[in-house]
Amino acid sequence: MFTVDLHAHTRFFHGFRGEPTPYDPVGARLLALWGRRSGLDGIALTNHDYYSPFDGATGEPQFIPGIEVTTTVGHLLVVGPDPPRRTVPGESTPEEVVSRAHGNGCAAIIAHPYRRSRVRESDADFDAVEINGKHPDNAERVRALSESLGIPVVGGSDAHYPFEVGRTVTRIEAAELTPETVVTAIREGAVSVDVRDSRVDELMRTGYGCVHRYL
Repeated sequence: MFTVDLHAHTRFFHGFRGEPTPYDPVGARLLALWGRRSGLDGIALTNHDYYSPFDGATGEPQFIPGIEVTTTVGHLLVVGPDPPRRTVPGESTPEEVVSRAHGNGCAAIIAHPYRRSRVRESDADFDAVEINGKHPDNAERVRALSESLGIPVVGGSDAHYPFEVGRTVTRIEAAELTPETVVTAIREGAVSVDVRDSRVDELMRTGYGCVHRYL
C-alpha cells in the first residue's frame, strides 16, 4: 500500500503562463521536503497546462508525472508515464484530453468536479473523480458522482504551498510504486481516499472557500 497525493503544484502562485520557470525545481524540492514530513510515498506533479520532469528532485517521495489540463469546460488531471508536456488552456474538450491520455498510457481524473467545472457532464471515458483537498465537504457528492459514472474516487491536496501537500491523499494498492502501477490501480479501483482533518486544515479550507467564491 502506497500513499500518494495525486494533485500538487510546483509553482505556488497563479497568474502566469503555463510553462516551466526557474522556480519550478525549487517548488518541487519543497514539495518533496513536506511530502516526507507528511509520510507520502509519492506526489503527482500536476501543474496547470504544462509538465516538466524536474531533474534533481529525486528520492522519496517519488514524483509521478502529471498535468492539470484546462479543458473547454473545466479541469482534468492526467497522470501516468507520459502526460502532455504543454496544453493550451480552453482549447481541448474533455473527450479529446481523455483520448490523448489513454493513448499515452495515462489516467484521466475529473479534478474538483464542483468548482466552476462542467467536465462531469461530458461523455468522456474518465478513469476516476477527485475528492479535492480544498473541498472535502463535497466528498459525498463526489462519491455519488463516482457511482453514477461507474468510476473510482481518488484524492489529491491541490497544494499550491508546500505545507498543504498530503492533506488529501490516495491509498494505492500495488506491489511497487511506478507511474504505470498508479494508472493500473486507478483503473482497477484499487484505491481509497484519506482526508487530513486538523484544525489548521479546517481554517485553510474556509479561506479557500471564500477565495473561490469571490475570485
